[in-house]
Amino acid sequence: MSLPLVFHDDYSPQLPPGHRFPMEKFRLLRDHLVERGLTTDQALLRPELCSADILALAHDRHYVERYCGGDMSREELRRLGLPWSPELAQRTVRAVGGSLLAAELALQHGLACHLAGGTHHAHHDHASGFCIFNDLAIIALSLLESGRVGRVLIFDCDVHQGDGTARILEDTADAVTVSLHCEKNFPARKARSDWDIGLPPGMGDAEYLKVVDDTLSYLLPLYQPDLVIYDAGVDVHRDDALGLLNLSHQGLAMRDTAVIDHCLGRDIPVVGVIGGGYDKDRALLARRHAQLHFSADDAWKRYGLR
Repeated sequence: MSLPLVFHDDYSPQLPPGHRFPMEKFRLLRDHLVERGLTTDQALLRPELCSADILALAHDRHYVERYCGGDMSREELRRLGLPWSPELAQRTVRAVGGSLLAAELALQHGLACHLAGGTHHAHHDHASGFCIFNDLAIIALSLLESGRVGRVLIFDCDVHQGDGTARILEDTADAVTVSLHCEKNFPARKARSDWDIGLPPGMGDAEYLKVVDDTLSYLLPLYQPDLVIYDAGVDVHRDDALGLLNLSHQGLAMRDTAVIDHCLGRDIPVVGVIGGGYDKDRALLARRHAQLHFSADDAWKRYGLR
């Protein structure tokens, strides 16, 4: 069996011309992985829509119903940063289903990746920063409630703090939130994760990778989670339009490999989601996101997973 990868054709609905959110990156990521021979379109696993009951584990049910029904105010859509459409609503619910499927596959096989996910700015009762429903918190709460895991650790390496995740899970002791982010970046008002590692603007590969290694070397033995949810945001790249860090493409690759190796080396399953990334060159951006999947595929083979 090859590395489990989750994707759906719903993931790239049309946005208005010139919109700054790179919605087409999900489709381009799929195309790039297929072109490079990492997978085939037929081998990609297609998720179901996430149920309203599962969404409501992390979100106010009235908010879920209003968003899915298109009953959003102008101010709410401004805070989200995306226009509402039936296609985007379906994409949003499908993508949460994709993260849940990827997490289940990681528990079964040790490692799996989603070609989307990482919507960490979504809060219990409102959207924010291009994020509508928080797939990271939903995975954690769903698996904990079902008894599939006893403890989950979310390792969020997006350049922006995972404020929505932190607030949704602040009273869930067995969901450990770790946010490794640029301190001088969105959101201006930070939440309180279990572990916040705020980084200075301009930090490069060597210093960043040391923080990753030191953090995981301490936290994984301390918490011994049954699953790590890894948000592999590429907006830490030096050329990202919204990031303020200075990682190279090689630095991204080394980070992804390090996170996966820290987990698999301790027999901890890990699921990867792609997180944020912003560039006017959407094909280049897709190639940055693809590094997670190449690193995971390499680990899949090195550890003999099946």
